Amino acid sequence: MSIRSVARNFLIPLGIVFSIASPAFTQNATELNFEYFMNEVQPIFLAKRDGNVRCIQCHTRKSGFRLQPLEDGALFWTEEQSRMNYASARAFSMPGVDPLKSRLLTHPLATSAGGDPFHAGGTHFANRDDPEWRIIADWIGGANSRRPPSEVVVRIIQTSAAGDDSYVIDPQNNKVVAVIDDIEIPHGITSAPDGSQLYFSNEVLHSLDIVDARTLRVKRRIPLSGRPNNVSISKDGRKVYVAIREMPGAVDIIDTLLMKNIKSVATEGPIHNVYVTPDGKHAVAGSIQASTISVIDTTKDELAWTLKMSAGVRPMAFDSHADGSTRSIFVQLSGYHGFAVVDFNQRKEITRVEHPPIPGKRAHLDGLQGAPAHGLGVSPDGKTLWSTSKVYGHVYVHALPGLEEIAQVFVGQHPEWVAFTPDGKYVYIGAAGDNETHAIEVATMKIVATIPVGQVPKRVSTVLMAID
Repeated sequence: MSIRSVARNFLIPLGIVFSIASPAFTQNATELNFEYFMNEVQPIFLAKRDGNVRCIQCHTRKSGFRLQPLEDGALFWTEEQSRMNYASARAFSMPGVDPLKSRLLTHPLATSAGGDPFHAGGTHFANRDDPEWRIIADWIGGANSRRPPSEVVVRIIQTSAAGDDSYVIDPQNNKVVAVIDDIEIPHGITSAPDGSQLYFSNEVLHSLDIVDARTLRVKRRIPLSGRPNNVSISKDGRKVYVAIREMPGAVDIIDTLLMKNIKSVATEGPIHNVYVTPDGKHAVAGSIQASTISVIDTTKDELAWTLKMSAGVRPMAFDSHADGSTRSIFVQLSGYHGFAVVDFNQRKEITRVEHPPIPGKRAHLDGLQGAPAHGLGVSPDGKTLWSTSKVYGHVYVHALPGLEEIAQVFVGQHPEWVAFTPDGKYVYIGAAGDNETHAIEVATMKIVATIPVGQVPKRVSTVLMAID
């Protein structure tokens, strides 16, 4: 059984059938909801499914169901085009009756599930439990919004720096339960607080890709001002901050409700990573080329202050005062095997911690990409700081606030980013040189699972995901 088959069985239990669910329908409606169509149904026509071409590849040039071609360079339809697509889809829909009366639903559906005998575009939906098929069926049934998910769960997502796939790991059993593809060179990853959507920065298309957590398909690609790197989300989930790595440097701000790029905040230098602080009051952005930290006030979305460091700014992490406000920024720097500590209120560097050699271990200096240490994380309880070393293949663990080193844990070749489960029991680290992700039990500081993933797994993140 393929990983994607595992994902399908995991996310859409076969016992859940269309007729049982009860979204908010308008009985016998003749006017179907345009907003629902534009934001939920339309993305299905752009989605890449295994073994199929995208619907838009054929339906812009032939067949009765006609989609508007995207404008040159566009990643989604305009509202005017969407209304034309709506009219076309409406012509093949019969609201308020058996879903199998609507050609829009039966034509791409497997014959064994009640679909038409033949569709020149092939079978896109194997059964009526498919979440994308149900989105269309709910729209035709008069729904104004998505049906509620069955639950929201914690997942670990490991992206592939040299691929187009991201691996969804269940921390309960440390198994890959889904693969998200169709995002080439995904960089940053975060999720909506309600688990409805995932947000990936796409280095190839220079876009923020919004993935539906239940279908695992890209539902919208938001154009950015340049090539993106890391992303972070506001506490309320309304804004995603995107690091723009191109000159002159910026942080783009995406409105998640409007699904639009609403502002680009100029920074001192191209931005590699951006983080919303634990209290949500600031977005902190680091530049490798300019060696600067730019701090953005998230209330005004304006640059508040900038700090010049001695070298390029790599991953960062934060701890907090008792009142929740930011106390320190821990900063990994280009060419430095360790991390610096910045006092947030004083706006200055106050100390550095250099990682010592591991006794009996040979230093690996090949392929460091200027970053001998490239992964930082503060445990959810605020008691430890974890810093990875690509030189020795270990993660160094330091007690907070004193910064005493308390452990060294081997985590494979070229370990990168760090992600904790919300309860702080486990931490996940991608070993970019081994194509594996390691799950470490925080209490014992021992690896409890090694999970095969994709090519060059660098960025790893903890997310919330809604499931049907």
